[in-house]
Amino acid sequence: MKKTMIASLLVFLAVHAHAQKLDSKDVPAGAKNNLAKKYSGKNANWEKEDDKYEASFKQKGEEVSVLFDAAGNILETETEINKKDLPSAILATLKKDYSEYEIEEAAKIDANGAITYEVEVEIGEQTFDLIFDVEGKLLKKELKQQEDKD
Repeated sequence: MKKTMIASLLVFLAVHAHAQKLDSKDVPAGAKNNLAKKYSGKNANWEKEDDKYEASFKQKGEEVSVLFDAAGNILETETEINKKDLPSAILATLKKDYSEYEIEEAAKIDANGAITYEVEVEIGEQTFDLIFDVEGKLLKKELKQQEDKD
């Protein structure tokens, strides 16, 4: 399970690092159909990295990204959440180990049922992505490159 979560996380980070924008007509029908089934009526922005496709859209005011394989199967879903809605174990870890950092944003990642949380934090001029499991254990800390910042 841990290997699956880490592998999913690495796929997600790789897709976000070098994605290129796509027109909807260039997206596999399976991905568009599965997006329409799960999130009907959503007009998504599409990006591609290698053989993965990502649809980004807003739902109930929150950013949602859905990652698909070339066959259109959903690999993972990332949903923006309010930082107050992070699990208490993660909030405790942040308070204990990252109290000098400012939390910029947070997201819940569901990779085929394996749930992790991504927290973007900033200290000075540096921004980091922190990936936690649901128990608050830090799985990964990655320095964001300047061009990756939104």
